[in-house]
Amino acid sequence: MDFKDKIFSLRERVIKNLNSTQTEEATKTAFILPLIQFLGYDIFDPSEVIPEYTADFGTKKGEKVDYALIINGNPSILIEAKHHNEKLSIHGSQLFRYFSVTKAKFAILTNGVEYEFYTDLDKPNLMDDRPFFKFNIVNIGQNEISEIKKFEKSNFNIEEIFSLASDLKYSSEILNIIQSELDNPSDDFIKFFTQKCYDGRITQKVLD
Repeated sequence: MDFKDKIFSLRERVIKNLNSTQTEEATKTAFILPLIQFLGYDIFDPSEVIPEYTADFGTKKGEKVDYALIINGNPSILIEAKHHNEKLSIHGSQLFRYFSVTKAKFAILTNGVEYEFYTDLDKPNLMDDRPFFKFNIVNIGQNEISEIKKFEKSNFNIEEIFSLASDLKYSSEILNIIQSELDNPSDDFIKFFTQKCYDGRITQKVLD
């Protein structure tokens, strides 16, 4: 299978087994580790994938991130994994701590269904508050698969991905804004288009 087929096969697995996957460990085994493997990492080789990677923060000892993906002997991607029922929004601060004390340039927060990719576009060595890329495996499309493929071990290029991360971050935010406006248009959004196509006096009735 090519990379696209592997991702689609994982999507089918997630859809089929979502209700029967009851624990965080089961989520990791059934949903998250296969994706790491599809990216070309040997999940059984601790020189490539380190589970429970130590990321002590200040006086807090014993802090561990679920997985560190190793490239050229250094942790390049940190992965914090949660149960598929967990909301990712409440776990970002935990990954933020891990990111700041390692050499990793990228971090992924996931519950096996949703994936959020982070880096340090705003301030060096401090993980951004917002992801530069995210996807839902259940609703994944070809464009998203193309972005995921850039994280394959054989293709991994820190400088190239970091450069693309900025484009992805802001283009995705723009798309989110457009979608939000289409779903629930603001007055400014309505006025912008009204001014382009209506020659008369713009009253509240016209806007309505």
